[in-house]
Amino acid sequence: MRDIFTLVFVLLIVILGICSIMARRSSKSVAKPVSYLLVTFIVPITGNMILTLSQDKLLSTIGSYTYFIGMTLMAFSLFDFTLAYCGISWKNHKKKCYAIYALLVLDIVQYLFNPFFGHAFNMTDITVDGELYYRLVPHWGQAYHRIVVYLAFLTSLIIFVVKTIRVPRVYKEKYYIILITMILAGIWQSYSIFFGGPIDRSMIGFAICALLFFYFSILFRPLKLLDRMLANIASQMPEALFFFDASERCIWFNDNGSKLLGVNSDTLDDIPRRLSSMFKDLGEGQDNWFSRQSTGFGDNTRYFSLERHVVTDAKERKIGSFLNIQDHTADVHRHQREMYEATHDKLTGLLNRDALFQSVKEKVSQKSDMPYWVAYFDIKDFKLVNDIFGNTMGDFVLQKIAKWLRVHSSSEWIFGRLTGDAFGICFASDNPNVKMVEQQISKFSITNGTVDHNILIHVGLYKITDPNINVPIMFDRAKVALNTVKGEFSHHVAIYDDKMRDQVLWDQKISAQLEKAIKERQLQPYLQPIVDNSGKIIGSEILVRWIHPQDGFLPPIKFVPVFERNGMIADVDKYMWRCACEALASWGGDNSKLFISINISPKDFYFMDVYSEIMALVKEYRIDPSRLRVEITESVMMTDIENRIGILNKFRESGFIVEMDDFGSGYSSLNQLKDMPLDGLKIDMKFLSSAINDKRSETILRYVLRMSQELGLFSLTEGVETKEQYDMLNEMGCNLFQGYYFAKPMPLDEFEKLIAKG
Repeated sequence: MRDIFTLVFVLLIVILGICSIMARRSSKSVAKPVSYLLVTFIVPITGNMILTLSQDKLLSTIGSYTYFIGMTLMAFSLFDFTLAYCGISWKNHKKKCYAIYALLVLDIVQYLFNPFFGHAFNMTDITVDGELYYRLVPHWGQAYHRIVVYLAFLTSLIIFVVKTIRVPRVYKEKYYIILITMILAGIWQSYSIFFGGPIDRSMIGFAICALLFFYFSILFRPLKLLDRMLANIASQMPEALFFFDASERCIWFNDNGSKLLGVNSDTLDDIPRRLSSMFKDLGEGQDNWFSRQSTGFGDNTRYFSLERHVVTDAKERKIGSFLNIQDHTADVHRHQREMYEATHDKLTGLLNRDALFQSVKEKVSQKSDMPYWVAYFDIKDFKLVNDIFGNTMGDFVLQKIAKWLRVHSSSEWIFGRLTGDAFGICFASDNPNVKMVEQQISKFSITNGTVDHNILIHVGLYKITDPNINVPIMFDRAKVALNTVKGEFSHHVAIYDDKMRDQVLWDQKISAQLEKAIKERQLQPYLQPIVDNSGKIIGSEILVRWIHPQDGFLPPIKFVPVFERNGMIADVDKYMWRCACEALASWGGDNSKLFISINISPKDFYFMDVYSEIMALVKEYRIDPSRLRVEITESVMMTDIENRIGILNKFRESGFIVEMDDFGSGYSSLNQLKDMPLDGLKIDMKFLSSAINDKRSETILRYVLRMSQELGLFSLTEGVETKEQYDMLNEMGCNLFQGYYFAKPMPLDEFEKLIAKG
């Protein structure tokens, strides 16, 4: 009997040692605790094996020490393994863990003192079946040992019980197998202590328990757990999944598959037919395939991707397949919506600027032999619609125009919103019917149920002669044509021609040369005398002329309107202001009382601080501000009135004389005039050129002159060309005069010669 159990114990020790080494080499997080646990199981088995073989009291005593200390170490490592296996950090339970560790360490210490005090146990001989054995005679130290070991064991057991209860069902297998093994080993050990013979057979149970720990911790693959996890994962996936066996019979599908086909588990055999009726191509005859398909029509269209994979065994034999169906309808709709929003104007639903340009480019390049045109049109004074009726009405107008375009356009037209109130069209035509277009847009009226408003539309047309020209340039040329009828009321459509092209080229040419012209003084100041009632020259107005090195003398009409449009007039004005200050600073003697009037363009206020610029020049040339008179046009006061009034007040407070130029030729408002900080009015004789013969015009002129006197303003009439005009204006009370009757605008040196004559 002894030999058989000894052989069993040796075999178990070898197996546990091998398993300990294997566990040590594992990469799993629980590997080290398992390895230590297996080693500690070897210790009590070794002690028990010594007890089984020994017939000597000393050797049996050594075996007992080995056995009991081994049991303590085993309890220690079992507790450590339990924490690791159940995922419990001892750092979160330091006090409890330290208490158990301390009790176990104390148990080992008290065994070490047993040879001196005999408080734990001693040995006595017994005879069983004619063979001599030594058995334990326990004392209080042994009782302490059993309490501590059982406490550690029960603590580990309780942890496994709690973990088994709390984990999801799919994980319970991982814990309850070890839990059951521990319970059986504990029962077997308890039985051996109280009812066993001289050979402790429970060690076999502990060894089996240790091997089970090793197997389930290191080697075991929980197929049932994996099966449940995979089933749960597949069920919760957003795709519709269908699994088939080798004979293409459906054996399982997830919830999304059920929703897709409207089937349940009772209709497995009907799955292939339903799939075939729903989708056109299921890759018959192919093992692995992928396709994108759509079902339904119109707004009910749904978009899917289908992917099939064959599953094979280790010998590459087909054991089944699965079909993955993803519903991309939401993604497709979102992409379509994003594409629409990226290419369409939010307010009108028409193509936006970039999308329109791209569409026109593609259209023209595809059929370059066809005569294509582009049209640029906008709403005259659209800002007034917003100002008078509000932005809601303005948006309504733009939406109505977009609707009108959709209704009246051909299917071949490409149209969209360019910006603000501007729209663009591209169409094919041999020769556009301009007269018909005029009729359509001249009667354009908008009503929202409460407000009726006639809309005036201007259209510029450009014929595409070269499809390689950038599309923005095409529409720019159409806009150039539109600008030629911008102020017209009799006709509203213009076609881009060579004359307009030449004008654009001219504009570009002189704009590029302006900086050099100023630097080289090609721009020259011309002065036109201003006289008083006696005909004496008391000042002048400075005007700009361009002596071009190639094109010769350029009158203002050739370049000033260009610079007014592009904003470069500010550079011209600043140069003329400096020329005026230079002339005033150079005049001495009697001429030091002369003044020069400078013009301020409405555009100047957008590009600089007008007051600061002029004030800096006055200080630089050290001249009296009253000698540099400031002329503004009525249009200066059309926008930002409060700010402009503030600027004019600063001029007057600094000693400048402020005049309103061309009074009566624009949109003069008497209500506005009473609030404007002015010193004089400059009246345009062109507006009242027939005043000598027309009594009504004469009455108006007398009224304006008398009004200026009563407002405390001096009056200056420009455009005086005859003695009769001069005499009449003098008789009416006009203060100052300017015009060809006295002198034309002349270069600075000629003006200085003129005033030198007196």
